[in-house]
Amino acid sequence: MQIAQNSVVAFHYTLTNDAGEVLDSSEGREPLTYLHGAGNIIPGLEKELEGRAAGEKLNVAVSPAEGYGELQEELMQEVPRDAFQGVESIEPGMQFQAQTQGGPLMVTVKKIEGDTVVVDGNHPLAGQNLNFDVEIAEVRDASADEVEHGHVHGEGGVEH
Repeated sequence: MQIAQNSVVAFHYTLTNDAGEVLDSSEGREPLTYLHGAGNIIPGLEKELEGRAAGEKLNVAVSPAEGYGELQEELMQEVPRDAFQGVESIEPGMQFQAQTQGGPLMVTVKKIEGDTVVVDGNHPLAGQNLNFDVEIAEVRDASADEVEHGHVHGEGGVEH
């Protein structure tokens, strides 16, 4: 069976950046499972998996535009230290949920300069080329419930 709209796909992967550093991998874990066509994975990877079948191995290069987007400078903000009420110690790399006019946004602390904290609302992989080594483990038709809900359900049914 080939991967198409409303297929359930399970695949193993290793994700590296252009320097060859491993950013994520399913090695030693269950394969990643998703509903094809429901926007559950980044667009560039989903597009390259279209038409593939179980057992296939492929290398996929995904540009920022087809991955987590280009870096948006406007998502880098300087905020006063006292905006982090109740947080004893702030360190670069810490993540917080900020309330914005557009709703909640995860931000990462980039640096601290005196009483000013620089936070970044971009996805941590925004602006990066992503390189996937993929092995497709399984392809099956999605159930009507999976299609309706827009995601894969577990072996025993709905797991919400």
